[in-house]
Amino acid sequence: MTAPLRKFAMQADPKVLEEVRAIASREGRTFQSVIDEALRDFIDKRRRGKSRPEVLTALGESLAQYDALYRKLAR
Repeated sequence: MTAPLRKFAMQADPKVLEEVRAIASREGRTFQSVIDEALRDFIDKRRRGKSRPEVLTALGESLAQYDALYRKLAR
């Protein structure tokens, strides 16, 4: 069972609200469900944060080792 919803108030750019309402309408969803999805995506994005240093190191090493191959594949 999900937790009960809690009301809150906020202000937003009217153009942003208009676009969110349009998305909800196009997708046959409620405004509330689109806002909820946006908030969850925002939280997930922040939790993931920046790439871990070891991942960036591995990427750098891969680019150095396989640069020519990556360039050929990109063509």
